[in-house]
Amino acid sequence: MSTIAENLKNLGVVLPQPPTPLASYVGFVRHGDLVFVSGQIPLKDGAITQTGLLGAGVSVEEGIAAAKICAINILAQVNIACEGDLERIVKCIKLGGFVASTPEFGDQPKVINGASDFIGQALGERGAHARAAVGVAALPSNVSVEVEAIFAVR
Repeated sequence: MSTIAENLKNLGVVLPQPPTPLASYVGFVRHGDLVFVSGQIPLKDGAITQTGLLGAGVSVEEGIAAAKICAINILAQVNIACEGDLERIVKCIKLGGFVASTPEFGDQPKVINGASDFIGQALGERGAHARAAVGVAALPSNVSVEVEAIFAVR
């Protein structure tokens, strides 16, 4: 069985330093054996990678890529919560995905697959999770996608 670190290396992903929250909240809260990760946006190297609405200039493929960046930032938060040992992850319990989109856009699940697929690739069987994919009128900083998560850890 591969470790999460090996999976990330094979995916060509180096976890970043978690982004600093944009408002009055913390990046994650650990309560017992659960880690609740605040909504993560597509922030890479200090810059937002995707803004705008799906269905009005932002493609599904761009949304999928943004959701993957959100998931990478989620794992960066969990890595801190687990003191640098991702093998302490027992299970990704749930992802909640928010997609800024027009009222006519209906492919929110496809967009959030960018996060779900990455979590599955990185965590293997531990990455199978429950999920919500919701369309919203707007997100902070005009980002296209935001993803939050709950993990069981040891």
